Amino acid sequence: MRSTYHITARQLVLLALITAGFAAGAVVLYDRLGSYALNKLAGARTEKAYSEEARIEAITNPAVATEETNNREVYNAMSPGVVNITSTVYVQDLFYAYPKQGTGSGSILDKEGHILTNFHVIQDAEKLEVTLSNKHNYPAKVVGFDPDNDLAVIKIDASRADVLSTIPFGTSKDLFVGQKVLAIGNPFGLDRTLTTGIVSGLSRPIRSEFTNRLIEGVIQTDAAINPGNSGGPLLNSRGQIIGINTMIYSPTGASVGIGFAVPVDTAKMVVDDILQYGRVRKPKLGITPIPLNARLARVLELPVSEGILVAEVSPGGSADRAGIRGPNEEVQIGRYIVPIGGDIIVGINGQPIKTQDDLDRILNSKKIGDRIQVEVYRGRRKVTLSLQLSELPGSGGRRI
Repeated sequence: MRSTYHITARQLVLLALITAGFAAGAVVLYDRLGSYALNKLAGARTEKAYSEEARIEAITNPAVATEETNNREVYNAMSPGVVNITSTVYVQDLFYAYPKQGTGSGSILDKEGHILTNFHVIQDAEKLEVTLSNKHNYPAKVVGFDPDNDLAVIKIDASRADVLSTIPFGTSKDLFVGQKVLAIGNPFGLDRTLTTGIVSGLSRPIRSEFTNRLIEGVIQTDAAINPGNSGGPLLNSRGQIIGINTMIYSPTGASVGIGFAVPVDTAKMVVDDILQYGRVRKPKLGITPIPLNARLARVLELPVSEGILVAEVSPGGSADRAGIRGPNEEVQIGRYIVPIGGDIIVGINGQPIKTQDDLDRILNSKKIGDRIQVEVYRGRRKVTLSLQLSELPGSGGRRI
């Protein structure tokens, strides 16, 4: 897994503790590509703006259309808004550097040329090129990205001769198992391929390969998704984006009917932040966490065996302002140096915090400015602190 931060000796403890006891699971295939660079862009876009530019009127009411008619109309109306993204990285061997390319998909959001895709499609790319449905090619730049949810926004400056066809956002809040879905993308480089299926499951948590955080509310579908589909839209029968195709479960490297899409309601928030701020603004506690386990708690003689040990407090962050305490000494356990003496977070707003996922799940449901009640063990005494969530600029590593 690539990461954008350096791991300190202290943080090695966190990695060792998190990975202990984890077994190898299912093989999950990512058709990952390319680089990222952050280019800020002012001016927020709204869901209404995207919808107003879409050509939904070309699609007959699905309630009265035949299956074949609906498939054809959705494809004809929306496939021009699906792009092929080619990412180029330069690989250095013993003697020289040579280009290596990969492909992915994306959805045009507006007439300005903003395109929604997966983070792994553009990660590390030194060159990005977008091909429209009319075969015209344009260089693209990265506007912003969210590795936690495997999403990114890129932009092209299309010529006046190209009128960009956009795809509207729908919603993922009222989906149901059995609902028809359509996926359009570029699997194995095959231009604008349509596959159909149903929603096979909802609220599937999957883990970001880049930050190890859970992506909540993921849509499972049996619509065939293969390498190259990543970043393309998962559509409802009205031609609206309900998800962004992200990964497949596959022991073979090809589709076996289990695909996953990031819900569009998550993508809306990410896109709005990126277009307004050039980044995704998320509330942070401002700590470096170490998840507790029974072995560590026993060795350190802690009062609880589950929770989040505060290994570091970021100066000026939410936790610092609320009075949450970091470690005051270090001890060596085996090959690792463990910071001790800090508070242990065991609850937020009355909800128990036993694991890192518990903490991430609560923070994902909050906004900057929200006030929360944090329960901590300080020594053997339980204390409740009021904390107002804020953004933590420049927070590298695993600070949350």
